[in-house]
Amino acid sequence: MSEDTQTTETIEKVPPVEKIPTAEKIPPVEKVPPVAKPAEAPAAPRVKPTYTWGVGRRKSAVARVRIAPGSGKIEINGRTLNDYFTAEKDRKSIFGPLEVTNTGGKMDIWANCDGGGHTGQAGAIVMGLGRALAKYDSALEVPLRTARFLTRDSRMKERKKYGQRGARRRFQFSKR
Repeated sequence: MSEDTQTTETIEKVPPVEKIPTAEKIPPVEKVPPVAKPAEAPAAPRVKPTYTWGVGRRKSAVARVRIAPGSGKIEINGRTLNDYFTAEKDRKSIFGPLEVTNTGGKMDIWANCDGGGHTGQAGAIVMGLGRALAKYDSALEVPLRTARFLTRDSRMKERKKYGQRGARRRFQFSKR
């Protein structure tokens, strides 16, 4: 068969327009009543905890710290404290503001860190935690300030200068 005969056969199989049923002629479909679900106890409304935020900076690291009353869990970038910081001094430094204010084990802490290294991020978390605790309870500001947890450490990396190999290092001098 050639293509011309195939197309004419398919055209002949299509019914004329008058014989195609319209929407008015189709009988309506009966709706099935919905099945009743078993009675469930109404869920208690979920109370969102009120968070207190604090931002800390150290070197080139920035930490956004969020605290709320709780059981004392600490989460940094979605990981636990021991998983995130491997150095003992970094882990201990984070408990500094909590020890000064006697809030250890009473606050849940979430921190998002960015930039810098581990020590810089730990210092940024300490400052952010101190700021959040001072905002949470204004009576805690005096002990936090005397322990220097609210003071920004302004030491930064010195820039490289032109004509030198580094910030202070010069290129090697050759007399001959």
